[in-house]
Amino acid sequence: MSEILSQSEIDALLEALSSGELDVYEMKESESAHRIKKYDFRNPQKIAKDQLRTLEIINENFGRFFQNFLSGYLRVPVKSTILSVDQFAYSEFNNAISNPAFLSIINFEPLNGQILIDVSTNIVFTIIDRLLGGDGSEVQEKRTFTDIELSLMDSLMKKAMPLLKEAWDNVIEINPTLEKIETNPQFAQIIPHNETIALITMNLDIGQSEGMMNICIPYIVIEPILDKLSAKHWFSTTKEKLTEKEAIEIKNRMLNTRVEVKGELGKTLVKVSEILNLQKGDVIKLDNKVGGKAKIRIGSNIKFIGDIGVSNNKMAIKITNVVKDGENYE
Repeated sequence: MSEILSQSEIDALLEALSSGELDVYEMKESESAHRIKKYDFRNPQKIAKDQLRTLEIINENFGRFFQNFLSGYLRVPVKSTILSVDQFAYSEFNNAISNPAFLSIINFEPLNGQILIDVSTNIVFTIIDRLLGGDGSEVQEKRTFTDIELSLMDSLMKKAMPLLKEAWDNVIEINPTLEKIETNPQFAQIIPHNETIALITMNLDIGQSEGMMNICIPYIVIEPILDKLSAKHWFSTTKEKLTEKEAIEIKNRMLNTRVEVKGELGKTLVKVSEILNLQKGDVIKLDNKVGGKAKIRIGSNIKFIGDIGVSNNKMAIKITNVVKDGENYE
């Protein structure tokens, strides 16, 4: 709340205005000068903060999917954390990439264009070491990748494409495909240098190794769907209700699902030695009496009680009681 002037301060202000000591026009010019903001034409801000926030949510999901996949694939704890989401000129990102690098160029169909995923070489060498039977702790010297190493990483990145598709499902249905892997940044010019990109920077922890993963998404790729990259659209799609047709289809699938049903005539305890000596014709005495009720289990839960009998020359159980929730028949 702004400060409230006292009556004496108001009188002093009016006196200064009437005497000319205070110029109202100078005050207005000074106020408008403070409102002027600098604008960098070399790095125009084309993506709104709300849209960047949505990109952060999408890639946060992808990072979670990717870490779970790597944990199982490499059999080692993996953790991913988003460090920053911002927009830059492509030249700023490209000039900061080391050489050699590990750059995955991914087609983002049906959107026109490609995105780029840059993974730190130390993380890549850790992954390769784990895939080849090592523990991933050996420090690798800075060198180019061999054909075998690139083949292993190519296979791994292709397995990550469905994870990228799943992360974007709430916004648009995409079919990402790995086009190629580049190790020289000069050959990874997916857009002109002055084009705007959204850059998502993640930290990857794989065992004892730590490194960065950058996801570069050009503005021209996501421009057709910018209206969908808003919090309002995001949450409206995530909470979308099922249509009547979808509800009927789910119901039919559930009704046609096969479940295992077991008829339990009785139970007893038998020694292992007695089981090993059982012969054809031997009798096992159960705890259920003649004419007693049989329990019918759905999975591991007792759902029905029935009488034991015969139907069409086959043993059968006639249901006489339905077990309600909370009733104990064990």
